[in-house]
Order: sequence, then structure tokens, then C-alpha cells
Amino acid sequence: MNKYGIWLLAPLLISACDNPTSATPAVVPEQRQQHSAELQNMIRQVKNNLVFVEGGDFLMGDFGKEYGPEKLRYDTNHDSKPLHKVTLSSYSISKYKTTNQEYQSYLKLNGLQLKKSDNFLIQESWDDLNKLPDTPAHIDWYDAEKYCAWLGKVSGLPFALPTEAQWEYAARSRGQFIIVGTNSGVLEMDGIQRGINISGSWDREEFARKMGLKSGIATALPVDNYPPNPLGIYDMAGNGYDWINDWYDPDYYKYSTAVDPLGPEKPVYKSREGIYDTEAKYTKVIRGADFSGPFKGLTIARHSSKPDTGVTGDKTVRCVVNSPQPVK
Repeated sequence: MNKYGIWLLAPLLISACDNPTSATPAVVPEQRQQHSAELQNMIRQVKNNLVFVEGGDFLMGDFGKEYGPEKLRYDTNHDSKPLHKVTLSSYSISKYKTTNQEYQSYLKLNGLQLKKSDNFLIQESWDDLNKLPDTPAHIDWYDAEKYCAWLGKVSGLPFALPTEAQWEYAARSRGQFIIVGTNSGVLEMDGIQRGINISGSWDREEFARKMGLKSGIATALPVDNYPPNPLGIYDMAGNGYDWINDWYDPDYYKYSTAVDPLGPEKPVYKSREGIYDTEAKYTKVIRGADFSGPFKGLTIARHSSKPDTGVTGDKTVRCVVNSPQPVK
């Protein structure tokens, strides 16, 4: 039995709107009391799952040529270069990606409904992604930002989406020259389809069959399924991209501020996603990997996505608390 118990909140798949226009039913005192208890339990759980990250200096970006054992660049893309010094203040970060249990509890407490796919062909897979309480919630950037902001409001703590520098610093266990954010710093595989400290395609297929899901290799696994990195943070090498607060700019490292960088001041880079996407839009940073596996999940690799992706099967959220002291 995992830490989230057997409670499973059924997906609320009846509207694509974040703010339903129908009137909210009156809440009787018993319901208020129940909601208050659920809220306090959720706040307690979220706070207990925070890992304090002591700030400091580190070299951000592709460090392979200078500090890797092979003295070769790890990333073929230019956006992870140049290597540059960054100084970060201390903060706390969630050790887990936000789970379906947590996110659906947030929706319930706010009278909101889980988004529904407008493509009936993928609705069944979307339903599967939202069924299990201890697998990652899948949301777009706007909903991720709202979720972290709400945590800040109800807890009184400065919750936010992580900056790109905060994410990489934590993935690299306070900026060490670690290329993969696993327990060992490398991807350990038994062949190319079965994982040891990450999931392979066979692992996801087997888990899907065991849980009665039809999502196959696209299945998300429980957030604590594999060992954490040395800081105690899970899934920094896969199981869904983490949304980042920063706007994406492939040239940002050339002019990044040195102390607590926040990314570009305004959106500067547009792109399309996939061959069927006809409209280029400004993009946000995503970090990690969509699905765990070989050749994925580099701590220094940068990716981007349009923030309004709507129903998304590969992007998740974890929040940070921007406080120089550990959360109690």
C-alpha cells in the first residue's frame, strides 16, 4: 500500500471549463466542515512532501565538455549553452510530482471540474491518465500556475512554479555535475525496454495491464515508483515533463542574470508543436522527460511547450516554496 492509500477520486469529466458557469450549490455546515478537514489534510501532505534545497553557486548548462568524464558535450542543442555561473537563494521543492489525488482534491475544493478532451479518439486514454490517485496529474501551464498559486493562498506560504535554474539545481543535487537526476546519476536499464531506476516501455505496459488501463506505453507510473535523486526528489528524469515558470528563449543563457534568474522578462520565442499545429505561439520551459527511458531525462536539457496545451498527456507540475528557511 503506498502513502496515498486506497482513496481514489473519480475524474470529473463533464466539462472543459476551469470555471463552470452554473451556480454553485449551497454548502451546508457539514459539507463546510468536511471540506475544511480535507483542505487541512491536503496542506499537511503537501508540506510534508517538501524538500529543502540550500542555495548556493553552480554552473548551469551543458557542462560535459568542461567537466564530464569524456570531455564531450552532452546536449546537441545550442540552447543549453553557454555554461554560466548562477547563484540561487534557498528554497523548498516538492519531492513528488503533483498527484491526481492532490490535483483533483484542489478541483473539488474549488468547485472546478477536470478538463475533458475535445477529441473523442483520445478520451479513453485521457480518462486512464486521471484514474489512479498516486500517478502524476496532467495539466497545462495555466492550470499548473493556478494550482501552485492556490497552494500559496491556502497555506500562507510563497508557493510558485519552479524557475528553470531552481529545477536544474535540484535535479543536479545542488548543482553537482550530474547528468541524469536519478539515484545513481545515470539511467539504469535492463536492455532497452525495461528499467531499473527508471521505467522502460515494458514496465509501463505491464503496469497498465495490471491496473486495467488501455494507455499502454503512455501510462504514467506512481510518483514514488523508483528511487529519488540524492536530494530525495523523485521523477526528475521522466514520468512527465515538469512545467517551469520561465518563458522559453533558446538564447537565454547568453544574457541570463547571475542571481536567482527568472527567465526572459517577456515572451520572445514562438514555435509550433507537431506537424498538425498551424499556429506558432510563445512557449514556456518544460524540464525532465515525457516518458522515462534510454537517452532521456538529461538534467541540462531544455524543452519548450505552448502554455495553453489544454488536455495534455505528458506534462505535469511540482511546486516550490520561495522561502530561505525550511517549511515546518
